[in-house]
Amino acid sequence: MKTIVLLAALCITLAGSALAEEQHQHRRPDDIKQYLEHLDSTERDRYQKPSEVIEALRLKPGMAIADLGSGSGYFTRRFIEAVTETGMVYAVDVEPEMLAYAKESVIHMHTAYTAEFILAQPDNPKLPFASVDLLFVCNTIHHLENRSKYFSDLKSSLKPGARIAIIDFYPDERSGDLGFPKHHLVARGTIVQEMTAAGYQLAREHSFLPKQYFLEFVVK
Repeated sequence: MKTIVLLAALCITLAGSALAEEQHQHRRPDDIKQYLEHLDSTERDRYQKPSEVIEALRLKPGMAIADLGSGSGYFTRRFIEAVTETGMVYAVDVEPEMLAYAKESVIHMHTAYTAEFILAQPDNPKLPFASVDLLFVCNTIHHLENRSKYFSDLKSSLKPGARIAIIDFYPDERSGDLGFPKHHLVARGTIVQEMTAAGYQLAREHSFLPKQYFLEFVVK
């Protein structure tokens, strides 16, 4: 009986440790400014290949882009340059400090732009109805819960013919050392299954990113 009690206590302890680790991974960074500066680092440029990503997305002036999980504004600023002031860029994040940082970085571009900075909820990006030509999700998909429902609900914010582009880290050796455990990352195949369940189909796939998969989906 004593052995059973000890085993039960051990299981509870291990479960609690796993939960604590998971919560640690998903909590907001202790130093958001330092975290955001890391997101904007030249070290990231080497594997993220932002110019090639922008080229692959075939952006044009006048398009409306939603940057879901915009973080530091790393891609937000590049989208603003691509679609010009005739287009629209929605920077969407759940952290107000990140949105403020991104907005400040856009202001420092000293260029004309049209953008909105949206404080989202974890289950709702709060995008306007039929407003988006491209929804861009970079290194954010693994933070979303109930992804199939999330993207199914998002259809109302998409214009006819809109695309969803998803970039995220491979949950294996291809992504190298990321500085955090990989078990909460989502495999490419899982994303394809979940997006299919949400009513989308894979339209294009790009293979030039060394650490990440890069998928484009359209509504079926």
